[in-house]
Amino acid sequence: MANIDELLIDLETRIAYQEDAIDQLNKVIFKQDQAIQQLEKGFNELCLGLRELKQSITASDMSSDDKPPHY
Repeated sequence: MANIDELLIDLETRIAYQEDAIDQLNKVIFKQDQAIQQLEKGFNELCLGLRELKQSITASDMSSDDKPPHY
């Protein structure tokens, strides 16, 4: 019987460590998900800014083809 008791204690101990490890991994995954969401938001803002800059440059290039008023 003592052998079975030791096995049960060993299994319970392993389960407790595994549950703790799973909880820690879940916390890490949650933090990584938050970081990814922030990076995606920043990336989307950068893409939007680049599009606006490109449109601004394109618009100014089109207007620079006009002759200056003193001609």
